[in-house]
Amino acid sequence: MENLLTSNRRQLLQSLSCGFGYLAATALANEAKASETPKASLNPIGVRTPHFPAKVKRVIFVFMQGGPSHVDTFDYKPILEKRDGELEKFDDARVLAKQKEIIKHRIFQSPWKFKQHGECGQHVSELFPKIAERVDDLCFLKGMHTNGVAHGPATLFLHTGSINLVRPSLGSWVLYGLGSENENLPGFVTLQPSMGNGGPRNFNNAFLPAIYQGTAIGRAGGRSVDTQIKNLSNPKWNRQQQELQLETLRKLNAKQIIRHSNNKEFDAVINSYDLAWRMQNSAPDILDISKEPEHIHQMYGIGQKATDDFGRQCLMARRLCEAGVRFVQVNYGDNSNNPRWDQHSNLEKHAEHALNTDQPVAALIQDLKQRGLLEETLIWWGGEFGRTPYAQANGTGRDHNPDGFTIFLAGGGVKSGFSHGQTDEFGHHAIQDKVHMHDWHATLLHLMGLHHEQLTFPHDGRDFRLTDVHGEIVREILT
Repeated sequence: MENLLTSNRRQLLQSLSCGFGYLAATALANEAKASETPKASLNPIGVRTPHFPAKVKRVIFVFMQGGPSHVDTFDYKPILEKRDGELEKFDDARVLAKQKEIIKHRIFQSPWKFKQHGECGQHVSELFPKIAERVDDLCFLKGMHTNGVAHGPATLFLHTGSINLVRPSLGSWVLYGLGSENENLPGFVTLQPSMGNGGPRNFNNAFLPAIYQGTAIGRAGGRSVDTQIKNLSNPKWNRQQQELQLETLRKLNAKQIIRHSNNKEFDAVINSYDLAWRMQNSAPDILDISKEPEHIHQMYGIGQKATDDFGRQCLMARRLCEAGVRFVQVNYGDNSNNPRWDQHSNLEKHAEHALNTDQPVAALIQDLKQRGLLEETLIWWGGEFGRTPYAQANGTGRDHNPDGFTIFLAGGGVKSGFSHGQTDEFGHHAIQDKVHMHDWHATLLHLMGLHHEQLTFPHDGRDFRLTDVHGEIVREILT
């Protein structure tokens, strides 16, 4: 009987052909997979009290898909220039998997010059002149290492903490733990996500209730400002008709609530109706960057060929952040099998990607700072791994390197003008103050007031968490 009622409800919602009805039907299907929603909140995305006082309220993750080369951007290694062209053995896990032995590779100097910038004296290559101007606001983690030597596994691990199992994404965990600051908008938004290398799994809720999945706006290769949230509205119905429809659904729900009085999943579905309705009235205004003054457009590089697309994304991220969205991901990627920064040959193409992203990222940092939002927002810039210090196959590019790479941070809770950790003299392996991706996940949650060992969800007979049984907070970078 219960299955029949659920089936009939789903058919009813689909037959109504309304955006929020469809969203709710999808939520109903996925909610059945979840065991329970977080405690102490009637609204599943209502604001929750963190485990302890938070350093920041929200996160903007600027994802550089494909693995930008740390030794060509922020991890200066003079020995690469001194020994350029020499052969050296590198114990590389990816090569060992293919060759079964350690072989010699040609050391490959960076095509770009490095200079020290700011009061902190941080080395930055000429690829990023605008970000170089902001180094005193940045915190570099140069001893990063991760799991996965290919893009798919490493990208999944970055987003979910797992390579081969379906697990909730980081943004979903954050929303589950803290709720949303704005009841009229989704708490987790991903801008122009790639459908490759994990695709929707990178912003999926997995076994968490469906209300915590990321809302995708746009798709890789498109212009985010020209997109809308899918299934949000029905242009064939006017506002009065949709209000009548919503009221009808509420009456039907009221009858079902009596039968499902202690069913938290059912409560979450009902809340999704109201959220979708509120989004119809709020989201279009937030996503309309044309309301920004011209000097802001110019600051982000909007209207310029190289920076227009990513500038729009970064500006939209600021608007979403300002409106109270808890977790925003800005994606510099595409839907091909060769992600943007993946230069196995023709390393010079890094210059194109840097040109496309340098000004928008620097503008995002500056804009948040001048609005007083940076101190309560965490910006995270980085890819799924770095690249090798040698030329792949003695050619003109670099191979994947999960054993040592760099990310940078800006915002509340982390030291500014600071560098933590280092790789070896070639930039191949992290050797000092190493930070595993599990450690970074634990630290990010800590900055948001969440204890990574306590943020759990019961599933398949055990409690799961983002960091599984791993993760150490990197306290050296905290203020």
